[in-house]
Amino acid sequence: MSVSERDAAGLGQQAAEPGAAAGPRPRPLRWRWAGPGLLAAACVLAFAGYLRMSSTVPANSDVASNALQAWDMLHGNLLLHGWWLSQVSYYTTELPVYMLVELVHGLNAGVVHVAGALTYTVLMALAALLAKGKAAGAEAWVRMLITGGLLLAPQLGVGTQVLLSPEHVGTTVPVLVAWLLLDRCGRRRWVPVAVGLLLAWALAADAIVLYIGIAPLLLVGLVRAYQEIVQKHRRLFEAAYELSLAAAALAALVVGLKAPALVHALGGYSVEPALQSIAPVSEMTTRVWLTAAGLLLLFGGDFFGLRFGPGTALVLLHLAGVAVAAWGVCAAARRFLRDSDLVVQLLVVGTLIIVAGYLFAGQVPGIGYSDEMAAALPFAAVLAGRLLAGRLISARLVPVAAAILLGYVVTLGSNALAQPAPSEDPRLASFLAAHHLRYGLSGYWQADALTLASGNQIQIRALQVNPASVSASHWESQASWYDPRLHDATFVLLFSGQPGFAGQAGLAPFDPASQIRATFGPPAQTCHLGRYTVLVWHQNLLRRLP
Repeated sequence: MSVSERDAAGLGQQAAEPGAAAGPRPRPLRWRWAGPGLLAAACVLAFAGYLRMSSTVPANSDVASNALQAWDMLHGNLLLHGWWLSQVSYYTTELPVYMLVELVHGLNAGVVHVAGALTYTVLMALAALLAKGKAAGAEAWVRMLITGGLLLAPQLGVGTQVLLSPEHVGTTVPVLVAWLLLDRCGRRRWVPVAVGLLLAWALAADAIVLYIGIAPLLLVGLVRAYQEIVQKHRRLFEAAYELSLAAAALAALVVGLKAPALVHALGGYSVEPALQSIAPVSEMTTRVWLTAAGLLLLFGGDFFGLRFGPGTALVLLHLAGVAVAAWGVCAAARRFLRDSDLVVQLLVVGTLIIVAGYLFAGQVPGIGYSDEMAAALPFAAVLAGRLLAGRLISARLVPVAAAILLGYVVTLGSNALAQPAPSEDPRLASFLAAHHLRYGLSGYWQADALTLASGNQIQIRALQVNPASVSASHWESQASWYDPRLHDATFVLLFSGQPGFAGQAGLAPFDPASQIRATFGPPAQTCHLGRYTVLVWHQNLLRRLP
């Protein structure tokens, strides 16, 4: 007798017993929690790997400034009064995460690594849950493993920037939460309202939400309403849900765009206006290759310029993941107009819009800016999980997918063993502390990064240096930093590499040190410490700034 026949006979005997309950018996409690327990354990292990990977990239002033802003909010300045921010504030997305991490971890360079690893882990978990949808059993697990696998092993180097938030990665988190509400909560009246609030909340922090969340919701809502009213000849109220989705997108657009202005009117931060432009036709060939290379980098498969070896083999393995993700996006695009899956429609539209926006954007100078289309990574991964799991099971390709997933696990482990980025020259911190130099000035790429590395014990503020003037930097900085009544700046720190003074980009080469000496006069002391030069004055340099 076969196993299936014995099982059937056993079920028949059980049903014949007096008082036996009909239907399958419920699973024991320990098995009910096995799935969530495994997912939680996987997230913890992934977070540990991402934390190690994030530490291989030094915290630059972009992320350091966000950590300083969160620290200021944590100490009462919730509206960031007096702060000048960049075009992207991350005020409602990343900064709250930094605040929570700093509440436990304090203020130091490790904050940005913990926050980045935590954000990416949450992103991967949300994407896996969204890929699962309402599936159950083996297909649910295959869906989640496909999606989680595609996100599992970011590439070292420039690709590790996705683990050093904020790089638009965290912006995708509230969008995924909104799509989860649409997927799990059905056609309830409050769902469009909640989705609109989430998108408005995220848009207030990052304009990328317009392309990955609001525009897709508006377009898909109107298309589905058109199909209900015009093609299926249903009455207007029968398409009320679809129309409410489009209305929620419009409301989120208005509220999200007005929120920063409201915060500023209440005495809060101000942001730089975004510089948007379309690339000229002459650059389109370069833009196509740049976009393709950026997508390969996001998916961990950027093999250009690598030497042959085991590490390169692991990178090349990610090309299989790139192919699966592209397959998922193409499958979703082909069935867009006849698809009843709202989430699939939203994800494919968001993916195509953000990739097209990156392709045609004139302000993206290199592959290091591929995080601008970071949403394409989780969106395409979810599409692959939702649409291809059943096909892989039917074609008996699950063992092949499992082998590729194992390669991704090996990649993550190998990347996690990479050496952390070296800390700033310890002689610099020792010298500044020994000579009581605790407040000074420097280039943008050194100022906030060194301040964070010292745990705010040594405070260095960014200068804007032009061939004709030296002034306070109005980029990711606070007005009170340059107030001579509050602070006494006595030194300027120069870097032998890229000086990184705000205002220097796009100008003809010039020597910022000469302009600094012309503004502040000859220094009383000059010290050379490795890559750094410390110029010391016996006066408050802030009084010389306009």
